[in-house]
Amino acid sequence: MERIKFKNQIRIICIFVLCLVYYTVSSQPIRLNPLNPHYFEYKGKPFIVVSSGEHYGSVINPAFDYIKYLNTLQKDGMNYTRIFTGAMYWEVEDAFGITNNTLAPAAGTVLAPWKRSNVQGNTNGGNKFDLDQWDEEYFNRFKSVVEEAQKRNIIVEVTLFTSIYSDKSWNTCPVNPQNNINNITISDYKKVHTLGNGNLLKYQEKFVKRIVTELNKYDNVIFEIQNEPWADQPVGKNKPNFWEKLIPDNWESRIDIPSDSSIQWQSYIAKIITDTEKTLDKKHLIAQCYCNFMYPVEDVIPSASIINFHYDWAEAATFNYGWNKVIGFDESGFAGSDDDTYRQQAWVFLMSGGGLFNNLDYSFAVGYEDGTLSQKAPGGGSPLLRKQLLILRKFFESIDFINFSPDREVIALSPGAYSYSISNRKDQFAIYLTGKAKTIQLNIPAGKYQVQWMNPADGTIVDGKSIDAQTPFTTIPMPDYSLDIAVSLAKVNQ
Repeated sequence: MERIKFKNQIRIICIFVLCLVYYTVSSQPIRLNPLNPHYFEYKGKPFIVVSSGEHYGSVINPAFDYIKYLNTLQKDGMNYTRIFTGAMYWEVEDAFGITNNTLAPAAGTVLAPWKRSNVQGNTNGGNKFDLDQWDEEYFNRFKSVVEEAQKRNIIVEVTLFTSIYSDKSWNTCPVNPQNNINNITISDYKKVHTLGNGNLLKYQEKFVKRIVTELNKYDNVIFEIQNEPWADQPVGKNKPNFWEKLIPDNWESRIDIPSDSSIQWQSYIAKIITDTEKTLDKKHLIAQCYCNFMYPVEDVIPSASIINFHYDWAEAATFNYGWNKVIGFDESGFAGSDDDTYRQQAWVFLMSGGGLFNNLDYSFAVGYEDGTLSQKAPGGGSPLLRKQLLILRKFFESIDFINFSPDREVIALSPGAYSYSISNRKDQFAIYLTGKAKTIQLNIPAGKYQVQWMNPADGTIVDGKSIDAQTPFTTIPMPDYSLDIAVSLAKVNQ
C-alpha cells in the first residue's frame, strides 16, 4: 500500500514538473529557436513567419477595423503583422496613389502617442501636439491590437521609428516644431534619427520606455528599432563594380546602408529597450532593419536578434547566414502586382535560409479590412496570394525545418531553372525550382528515396515516386509544370 502511495506521489510530482516546464516555455515571448537560431520558437514550438499584412496603420488610423483585419489574417493562415507607431511618421493621403491607405489617416484624425493641445496650427489638421502629455486612447488601442493578435497567434512587429523621407512627410510629422508646442530644437528631418537631434532625443527616449513597458506582458511582440534607416542617413554602397555601367543609379537599383550616425542612434534606442525590460517580466526580440535588396552586413547591433531587409534577394539570407540570427524579408513591393512574383520571392528567400517573409499587402485598406481591394499600388497582395503563402507555410511545417539549413550541393545541375534547397544534409531534402527544367541532377547520399513534387501555386501534388540514388550524381526526370515547383525527398529506411 505504501509503495502504491509513493508511486502516485512520484507520478503527481512528474506531472507537476511537466506542467511547470510547459507553462514556462509556452508563456515566453517569441524567441530565437535554441536548436536553430535562424528560425523562431513560439509557445514552445518551431515557428516560421509567412505573412501578408496591411500597410502598418492598424493603430494610428482609427477608421481601420483591426478586428476584421486580424480575423482575415487568422482565416487566411497568416501569422505576422507590422505596425508603425506614428511617433515620427505617417503618410499623406495621396502617397503612391494608394486608395484608402491605412498608413494615411484622414487629416486631423491620426492617433499619435501624444495629446493635442489647445493651440491651433497643426499642418496635418487639428491642434498642435503636446509632447509632454500622453494620449491614453492611443495606448489603449495599441494594446488592444496586440492582444487581439495574440489571441489569434499572430506576431506583431512594432516598428518604433521610421525614416521621414521628404519635406512633404516632415510637414505632417508630430515632432516637427511647427506641429507641437514643446519648442523642439531640430529643423532638419534628416537628423531626427541621430544623437544630434537636440532636445527631441529625450522625447524619443520617453516614448520608447512607455511603449516597451505597455507591451511587456504580451508574448507576440518584436521591437524593430527603425524602418529603412538608410533613407534619411544613407551611405551609398552602390552596386558591385561590375554593375556600375549596367544599371541606373537610383534607389531601386542601389544598395544604401545606414550611416555611422544612424547606427549610433539605433544602438542607443536598442539599449533603452533592453534597459527598460531589465526590471520587467519579459524580454522581447529586437530587429535591426539594414538595407534594401542584399548586403553582407558589416556589423549587427549586439542586442538585435533579427536582421531585416526589404525587397530581398536570396543573397540577403545567404550572405548573412553566419550571423546565426533570423534573416527577414520584411517588406515586399515595387515589382508589379502579380501574385506569381511575390509567391516566388517568398519561396526563394525561405529556401535560401531566411526565417521571415512578410508581404506588404495593398488589398487591405480602410473599408477593405477583409483584404479584397484591387487597386493600383507599388506592390501586390490578394486573397489568392495569401492562399499561396499559406501553402508555403504548410510546406515548411510538413518538413523538419528546424534541423534544416541551406544546401547548395543538393542540386548539381538544373538546366533551365534556378534552384534553391535546404536539407538536414543526411536523409531529408527540400528543393524549389523557378523556371523550366526537364531533368535535375542530384548530389545526395546513395539509397532509396521517396520523392514528391508539389505545385506551389495551388498545393496540388504533381507527382510522387521512389528513386534509387547513386553516387556521385543521380539524374531524375521532372514532371510537367508551368512556372515553379517544390520537391521534397526523404530517404526510405531499409
